[in-house]
Amino acid sequence: MSLLAESTSGMTHRACAAAILRMAGLRQTRQRVILAELLFSSAHRHVSAEELYQDALEADADLSLSTVYNTLKQFRQAGLLREIAIDSVCSYFDTDTSDHHHFFLEEKKQVIDIPAGAIAIDRLPSAPQGMTVTHVDDVVHVREQHA
Repeated sequence: MSLLAESTSGMTHRACAAAILRMAGLRQTRQRVILAELLFSSAHRHVSAEELYQDALEADADLSLSTVYNTLKQFRQAGLLREIAIDSVCSYFDTDTSDHHHFFLEEKKQVIDIPAGAIAIDRLPSAPQGMTVTHVDDVVHVREQHA
């Protein structure tokens, strides 16, 4: 369920998006509110910056792709999103920040959740001195079998 779907009690999606930003300690700029509304007003999703930019264009929002990238990074830093690095040039952003892993469907360029607990990690190396492990992200790449 999305943050806005959980929090709406007579408030508009825009007002809820602004409240989410306020609770995360982020200034409520026009661009941030628009992108928060697009991200959190529907069901849980995995989205690339380019996909969110397309959503913004379809909603007649006047935003640049650069603004979308910067805002996604700010949302991630504030704990509103998880970044899923597919490779060195491709990332998706997950509105579900709980502990879970992902499949990446290579042919469809789509990310889907692996249920929590479906992957067990027996051993992790010790973190370098003065550091602690915060989380482990596993992305399992899959493609359709062709006969």
